[in-house]
Amino acid sequence: MTLSAYLHKIKTEYETAAVIGLGVSNTPLARCLCQSGVRVTVYDKKTVAQLGTDAQELSALGAEFVTGDDYLAETLRGKIVYRAPGIMPARLAPILAPDAVLSSEIEAFFEVCPAKIIGVTGSDGKTTTTSLIAELLKNAGRRVHVGGNIGTPLFPVADEISPEDFVVLELSSFQLISMTASPEIAVITNISPNHLDIHADYGEYVESKKNIFRYQSPGGRLVINASCGESLLAAKNAPGDTVYYSQEEPLTDGFCVRQIGGAEYIVKAADGTAEPILAVSDIALRGRHNVWNYTAAIAAVHDLITPKIAAKTAREFRGVEHRLELVREYAGVRYYNDSIASSPSRTIAGLKSFDQRVILIAGGKDKGIPLDPLAPELCRSVKTLILTGPTAEMIADAVAKYDSAEKPEISIISDFAAAVLAAKNSAVPGDIVLLSPACTSFYKYADGSDAQFRNFEERGKYFKELVNGF
Repeated sequence: MTLSAYLHKIKTEYETAAVIGLGVSNTPLARCLCQSGVRVTVYDKKTVAQLGTDAQELSALGAEFVTGDDYLAETLRGKIVYRAPGIMPARLAPILAPDAVLSSEIEAFFEVCPAKIIGVTGSDGKTTTTSLIAELLKNAGRRVHVGGNIGTPLFPVADEISPEDFVVLELSSFQLISMTASPEIAVITNISPNHLDIHADYGEYVESKKNIFRYQSPGGRLVINASCGESLLAAKNAPGDTVYYSQEEPLTDGFCVRQIGGAEYIVKAADGTAEPILAVSDIALRGRHNVWNYTAAIAAVHDLITPKIAAKTAREFRGVEHRLELVREYAGVRYYNDSIASSPSRTIAGLKSFDQRVILIAGGKDKGIPLDPLAPELCRSVKTLILTGPTAEMIADAVAKYDSAEKPEISIISDFAAAVLAAKNSAVPGDIVLLSPACTSFYKYADGSDAQFRNFEERGKYFKELVNGF
């Protein structure tokens, strides 16, 4: 279905639409709906004044607004309702009209996308793996569009995508939870507890991840992490072909790392053979977890690339912002921004990327994830632990309870800027200062207020501003 045909369908079959949350993806969606003659009501916790020029433009196009703290207090005005990713379907169920249909921008895009879609989900590594797949395909001469949870919304430009192109989407559990379509190629990097402050429970989180392959045809491809038992269990009844990759153990059939001639290679193993695809030494990104990300990406598009393309990509790709990003070296100290690390597993992976004990800034908002698993790696890899945010005491308690002869020196500092300054003051030439919070965005007090970082990007950018201001 073309974009124009989809919009005509919404106008003729539904006439009215509710758009819940005027964020990055829903703003262009609402604009397209209004321009097509659909009667749109926008619901948002922010006031119209706070929503700014986007709201002004939509209002001029005829959109109505329901805003404020009680914006979801009454039955929604729309026969089709487009939710923002962070608004769970269960929250909207009581206020949906009896004949209303629940959808989202990403679900609408699946209906209008003419190209093959490659989707990536997982608790860790989604963005880097998505970016790697896109880079591999670009270097193979393909036209690629990147979107979903990263990049720019693709729905309004769907008519600019041709059937010969490739679309690579990062898909979060929040996006997947209501999906009734799956990408032709699906990748699950891993599944571990995450976002339990939003999901009803861990079971709901896992079930949402399954939607990335649940609706595939028998010709679909699912790339699954053979080193993750939860992922293997989730993919047990996948309808398409399953391709395995391994983080650690060599596979007899799949993609893994093997020693060949004294060097490590990502290989394709099959029928007792191991075809070398990429030398691990070619990978410019720091950290063993990025070897796994490359393995997953190669498994997804192995039939579309060559070893030469893989090597070119590995040597040239320098990573994604906020993911073990080297901010600067100052007074002999290297400062790294790993703000994306909003779960213990991400922080553990980041710490394992360094061959020395670091000064770590961690802590944040409680996501309902156990923090005790952090303790062993904190004791092994951190010499000074600076904690901030609501989980600071919880992480400190986890370290205190862990039986280790060597524990980091711990400071709890409520102000984020002061925490960064404390890290600077405790560092000596040769040290590494790492922001890797293990928790979601937390509080800062730069202007005396207790406003929360809206996301990990804002947190990372603020860290970089502070470091570059030394």
